[in-house]
Amino acid sequence: MTVPPGRRERKKAATRQKIAETALRLFLDRGYDAVGIRDVAAEADVAVTTVFSHFASKEALVFEQDEGFEQRLVQAVTGRAPHEPLIPALRREIQALVRHCTADGAAPIWGLIDASPALRQYEESMRLRHAESLATAIAADPGLPRTTTAARAIARFAIDAYSLAREAADPQAAVDEVFRMIEAAWEVACPSENPAGTAGR
Repeated sequence: MTVPPGRRERKKAATRQKIAETALRLFLDRGYDAVGIRDVAAEADVAVTTVFSHFASKEALVFEQDEGFEQRLVQAVTGRAPHEPLIPALRREIQALVRHCTADGAAPIWGLIDASPALRQYEESMRLRHAESLATAIAADPGLPRTTTAARAIARFAIDAYSLAREAADPQAAVDEVFRMIEAAWEVACPSENPAGTAGR
């Protein structure tokens, strides 16, 4: 049973959300380079130290859901139903992330990211980190016959599927197309995957 967050945790989450929303609004209104951390803190009515207690860098303010996305990707592996093969579980999560990141209102944010070398570099490092976390989860699953190389390759393919789909005219169709190739690659790398082997998880 999940324990509801306490008052302190709720207040902390609300402050973090307020800071992120304030920063994004300022970035979109004035431009990313024209806004500093002090501007964000003043507008959100918090101390600069409070901003840094929630976000490690200015770039992180734009990717407020970074940690949540990473956890969801790992959970797609570790929390999938017994007997469920890996690739369909990954496809489902990537499709959900793509829907979120291509929803109405997302285009200006991606325009902001694409226009900033610092944000593009941060996004690239974030994607690599997500891929490594996902690979670690795949490699640690006792029900998946795999090598470390196969786990890392499939993880990177999955993260790349998200990036390619975001830029496609039909994002969901792009996810399906890429995952057909990912599934074929996984079958070659791990021909002996046995769904029954996941029963003990």
